[in-house]
Amino acid sequence: MDKSENRAENEQLKLSKYGDGSICGYNSLQHLLKENLKPHHFQEVNRLLTGLNCGKVLETIALPESATALSMEHGFDLQAFCFHADKEVLREPRVVRVGLIQNSIALPTTAHFIDQKKAIFEKVKPIVDAAGSSGVNILCLQEFWMMPFGFSTREKKWCEFAEPVDGESTEFLRSFALKYNMVIISPILERDMNHGEIIWNTAVVIGNHGNIIGIHRKNHVTRVGDFTESTYYMEGNTGHPVFETEFGKIAINICYGRHHPLNCLTFGLNGAEIVFNPCATVGGLTEAMWPIEARYAAITNSYFVAAINRVGTEIFPNPFTSGDGKPAHTDLGYFYGSSYVSAPDASCTPSLSRNSDGLLITDMDLNLCRQFKDKWCFRMTARYELYAETLAKYVKPDFEPQVIRDPLLHKRSS
Repeated sequence: MDKSENRAENEQLKLSKYGDGSICGYNSLQHLLKENLKPHHFQEVNRLLTGLNCGKVLETIALPESATALSMEHGFDLQAFCFHADKEVLREPRVVRVGLIQNSIALPTTAHFIDQKKAIFEKVKPIVDAAGSSGVNILCLQEFWMMPFGFSTREKKWCEFAEPVDGESTEFLRSFALKYNMVIISPILERDMNHGEIIWNTAVVIGNHGNIIGIHRKNHVTRVGDFTESTYYMEGNTGHPVFETEFGKIAINICYGRHHPLNCLTFGLNGAEIVFNPCATVGGLTEAMWPIEARYAAITNSYFVAAINRVGTEIFPNPFTSGDGKPAHTDLGYFYGSSYVSAPDASCTPSLSRNSDGLLITDMDLNLCRQFKDKWCFRMTARYELYAETLAKYVKPDFEPQVIRDPLLHKRSS
C-alpha cells in the first residue's frame, strides 16, 4: 500500500471516530427540535419549518412491512408522507408516488474502480427494492450516484467512471423499472460516444417499460470553492426538456441549476409538474440555502420539487487545493443528505437523515399544481414581455443598465 492510500485510510478512520455527521447527536434538525422542545412549541416551530398542506400538517404514509424490513436490515432512513390537493368537481385526484434515494459511497476511493461501482450497486439495490415494494411510480437517485464525487481533485482518472447513456448503470436500473413498473431517473457521468467521447453530467430517464425515454444534461456547471467541475464537463446542450410519463410531466434540474431562478422558471414554462433536483453539495457551502431553494422554486413555479443530496465525507488519495490560500486537503467536506420534497402550496416534508442512507417516499396529488396557479396567478401576473426585452438587451455587448441617477447625487451639501 502506498503513502497516498495510507493517508486516505487514516483520514477515513479519523472521520469515523470523531465525526458522524449528526447535528448534536441527532440525525436531522427535525429530530433535534422534537426531542428538545415542548410538544406545543415543536408544533408551532414545525408549522413554520414545513408549512401546512391544504391547511393541515403533512400526513405520514404507512408502508408495507417488506420496505420497513429492508430499512431495518440495511440501515437506511425510511420516511413517507402525503401531499393532498383540494377535491375538485371536474377532475379526479392525480396521485403519484415518488421516491428519492440518498446514499454514501460503499468503499474507499482507493479501492479498484470496478469494486467501487459494484459495491454501490449492491448498496443501492435494497433501497430500490424498498421503493418498488412500496409502489413508487417515479424514483430519482442522487447526482453521480454510481461513483465517488472526484471532480474537485482535477485528476482525470475519475473519467473512467463515465459510461454511455445505455451503459452499465442504466442496464442495472432497467430491470427494476420493469419489475416494479417504475420510472427511474439515473444521474450519471456520461461518455458521449457519438461526439468524440466527450463527458457530460447527465440524467437518464428510464421508462416504466424499461425503455430510455430521454436524457437531460446539466445546464449550469459549478465554479465555486472545491467544485471545479468544468475540468471534466461543460454546460449541457439539451435545454429544459420536460418528459411526459405515464405518471406525470417531470423534469430534472441538476444540482447547481437550483441556484438560477430563470432555469427553474423555464422547466415550469415547459409544463413540468415535478422537478427533480439531484445534487452533491456540502455543509458550510450551501446548507443554509438547502431548505429554502427547492421550496422557493416550488412556490414560484407551481410545481413539486424533489431535492436529493448525497451523504458522507469522501476521502481522496491526493490532496488538492481550492485556490484560496488555505492548506491542501483530501476531501470536499461533508455531504449532508437531508433530501426533501416541497409542494406548490409552500408545504414540505421533513428531511431525510443528515448522516445515513435514506429513502423518502411521497404521495403527491398533481392537481395541486393547477390549483395554486389559479390561486396566486403568478403566470397571469408575470410580465414576461418586459423580462424578455431586458434580457434581449442584456446579452448584447452594448448593454447599459436602466439606472436613473439623482442629479444631485454628487453635489456637496451647502
